[in-house]
Amino acid sequence: MDFDFSDDQEQLREACARWVSKGYTFERRRGIVAAGGFSREAYGEMAELGLCGLYVPEAQGGMNMGPIEGMVVMQELGRGMVLEPLVQTLMASVLLALYGPPEMQQAWLGGIASGERLVVLAHQERSARYRLERCEARATQGPTGWVLSGLKNIVPAGDRADAFIVPAMVQGQLALFLLEAKGSGVTTRGYATQDGSRAADLLCTGAPVTLLTFEGLAALEHAVDIGIAANCAQAVGVMDQTLAMTVDYMNTRKQFGVAIASFQALRHRVADMKMQLELARSMSYYAHLKLNAPHSERRMAVARAKVQMGASMRFVGQQAVQLHGGIGVTDEYIVSHYFKRLTQLEIEFGDSLHHLGEVSQRMQETAGVFA
Repeated sequence: MDFDFSDDQEQLREACARWVSKGYTFERRRGIVAAGGFSREAYGEMAELGLCGLYVPEAQGGMNMGPIEGMVVMQELGRGMVLEPLVQTLMASVLLALYGPPEMQQAWLGGIASGERLVVLAHQERSARYRLERCEARATQGPTGWVLSGLKNIVPAGDRADAFIVPAMVQGQLALFLLEAKGSGVTTRGYATQDGSRAADLLCTGAPVTLLTFEGLAALEHAVDIGIAANCAQAVGVMDQTLAMTVDYMNTRKQFGVAIASFQALRHRVADMKMQLELARSMSYYAHLKLNAPHSERRMAVARAKVQMGASMRFVGQQAVQLHGGIGVTDEYIVSHYFKRLTQLEIEFGDSLHHLGEVSQRMQETAGVFA
């Protein structure tokens, strides 16, 4: 199998890498965190690079690219721990393009591609415990249209978004709706998350919404699988940079008059970090290559990838902090922020234990020596 990237994919990678290294420095990121964890200006710069339109069809002003291009972009954004929720933009683009009615696509996809509109998925509820089919929000159809009531938690950039894609139950069936942030009956409460990004709780009380699709569960699972794969790519970028900074530190930090990189025991730990990174990279490739596979095959692939990612992220992050010593946990030093980013990525869209259960459940009769 050929794992070489095309010329177009390499150019896309280089453009993202240049922006991250020159336009999204650690100092700028710290400023964005201090200002609340989201920068509309930085998000607009990503849109100028075409990243917001990555999965938007050309007819609506997008680039109409696929999962591999998405992986290339997210890996580079991971290196810079970019706070702005491009993952949510990719998910919303696919939901609208594949499941939304034509008039909704026409109204929203162009604005998403240009960066003028930020649409995020608001699906998490406190009692769901990562189970996508569990939903307490309810939608009813009245004489003037659909209205929705419910509480959604940890919505990325929820108090800065222009609209939300919200799952709700309709007569025992899960459906997806588009909710405009400025509509009546909509309340958001924003807050910072562990890694410095921004999230919000979204409360809807009889809020007017527009039906996106009655195929709610299938569409939601598709979107979340895209999000998991994108986070896997981000994690590879974060771990790649974490390892590089750890090696650089070991080559400059001296004990007993020599660089600690010369100590054999520490070199073995770095080799183990590299092994975990490459395992994660291969599973990121696997997840993205399976995004267009049939439903059951796709769901199994991303769950497997998430399990490996969880193990790799914990190992690389913990080893990096230990090899740096006390400075590795200080807020002034960048490695502590990479560690926090890895910790948050491990629990987004389901933690390792949840996805281990998903893998186990989906193996069914194919497991064991008699399969």
